[in-house]
Amino acid sequence: MIETITGKITSLNPAAVVIDTAGGVGYQLNISLNTFSALEGLDSARLLVHESIREDAWVLYGFIDEDERELFRALVGVSGVGAASARMILSTFRPAELRTVISTSDSRRLKSVKGIGAKTAERIIVDLHDKIKVGDITLLEQVHATSAAYNEALEAMVILGFPRVASQKALQKLFDQDPSMGVEAALKQAMKML
Repeated sequence: MIETITGKITSLNPAAVVIDTAGGVGYQLNISLNTFSALEGLDSARLLVHESIREDAWVLYGFIDEDERELFRALVGVSGVGAASARMILSTFRPAELRTVISTSDSRRLKSVKGIGAKTAERIIVDLHDKIKVGDITLLEQVHATSAAYNEALEAMVILGFPRVASQKALQKLFDQDPSMGVEAALKQAMKML
């Protein structure tokens, strides 16, 4: 699993960046406008990565900071929200602004994002409202507590042949119910769900 990519920026536009690493490999990462703004004028960068591996494609998404990546992962965990929609949402709102929109149940502002309808906006708010807080407790803090166990369980399920998206949804549901769940318990319960 790729966690970060560091190297020289060889191509940059509002939707994607190509980073050449020290090993001579260039990686194209899809980015939000927020990350694009942070990269403008830089010669090199270190981006956090989210991998989307499907049967027909291996797509990398790059993020300037952990906050943006965790919000992206939370958004794609919502039924009906794909990576393109999550990236569009993060291009419309800065991370702190998005947390405020969700925590205040402002579906009108979410619906203003291209490709996000009323039902999807409501689903995002319902699914993420209790997970995203403004103030002392944030999604980032919650995810740090469970991300290691979640990631280990997810990779194990993929290795065992379970579909990544279905595994993500099952594990997310389990970790939402019990953030302190261990890897072994999560694997057993998630495999029963699929």
